[in-house]
Amino acid sequence: MTIGLFLGTLLGTMAIGVPIAFALLLCAVALMWHLDLFDAQIIAQNILNGADSFALMAVPFFLLAGEIMNAGGLSKRIVRIALALVGHIRGGLGYVTIMAGCVLAALSGSAVADAAALAALMVPMMTRAGHDKPTSAGLVAAASCIAPVIPPSIGLIVFGVAGGVSITKLFLAGIVPGLMLGLALAAAWWFVVRNSEDQMQTQARVGARERLRALAEGFWALMLPVIIIVGLRMGVFTPTEAAVVAAVYSLFVAVCIYRELAIKDLYAIFLDTARATSIVMFLIAAALVVAWLVNIADLPGMVVDLVEPFMDHPTLLMLAIMLLIVAICTCMDMIPAILILTPVLIPVIKEAGIDPVYFGVLFILNCSISLITPPVGSVLNVVAGSSKTSIEALVKGVWPFLLAMLCVLFLLVLFPSLVMVPANWFSR
Repeated sequence: MTIGLFLGTLLGTMAIGVPIAFALLLCAVALMWHLDLFDAQIIAQNILNGADSFALMAVPFFLLAGEIMNAGGLSKRIVRIALALVGHIRGGLGYVTIMAGCVLAALSGSAVADAAALAALMVPMMTRAGHDKPTSAGLVAAASCIAPVIPPSIGLIVFGVAGGVSITKLFLAGIVPGLMLGLALAAAWWFVVRNSEDQMQTQARVGARERLRALAEGFWALMLPVIIIVGLRMGVFTPTEAAVVAAVYSLFVAVCIYRELAIKDLYAIFLDTARATSIVMFLIAAALVVAWLVNIADLPGMVVDLVEPFMDHPTLLMLAIMLLIVAICTCMDMIPAILILTPVLIPVIKEAGIDPVYFGVLFILNCSISLITPPVGSVLNVVAGSSKTSIEALVKGVWPFLLAMLCVLFLLVLFPSLVMVPANWFSR
């Protein structure tokens, strides 16, 4: 009855068009009436407590870093480096897109920010070279979805806060799975272009001097992920402090070194960041009200009872949970899915003896895949708008890369050591 009320209220309010944050609050009110606990002060107090988290301070600073990265020329220089290195080979622009997606992921932590940058830069370039436009846009969308997995990741931060899991460990555990996504997309791209004659229109091979020049111009942009990962690995700063470092460093490079960002442009950047932050933080605050009531109503215990046959088989349990998340995330955006499902699923996986860090990385990887699945897929919408491609055509173009990402997810479910062995090494 309680689970039915929870799902019915949440999905019902979303189905009639209620914004997700308000749908979460209405779901909380329904649970409170059901449990005979209704008190407006409890809702207000939990909203304030939900947003009052030191770890969540990382969110606005990483969002700010992403905005500065796009406006200040860091994104363009990353693309130029990739072009100089692999732009001349068959289908080279696709590999450029994937390489740029991996590097930009380590700069912004936001799939939407990376999608906006890559779509504006790469889709016109690939189309002029003769590549099929929907396939090119589909590759851009898929490459953008590496961002939530590779640190710094806003999704991992939100999961860590909602599930009480070390964000530093999540960051370090996400490095190898994120790179595996890049390799899977490269393999899928090779398969797509292997017999395509239009891919013969490649970029001219550049000499060693031009490559060194591109690396020199992009050196300061490439140093940002190095600073963040080394700093986290050596314990120099926490993930929240890393976000501040990323924002300040990006601002310094954009204003003082590349000089593509004027002081007068900062107001618009700060305003856009504040708007994005307010949306995310209100979602988090509303979801944590629901999370508190989920624990009061013992919904995790009810879910444990439902999946009892799988509790002695962690791999089957993980596979079942991943399939559930895939289904749910097709109709729900990433942050709400994390906030709603994490409090319910964390006790289940702990009961089954599954490492929460391992589960968190697969959960976020799964949610990132949902960003390119219709009907909600926010990255699909961003790329479609930026590249002037219809959603229908984009869905057709993205499916080979979606399949490659699902293969990586399935492989990580079968072989947890692919996540945990590198994570333990990075954490030493």
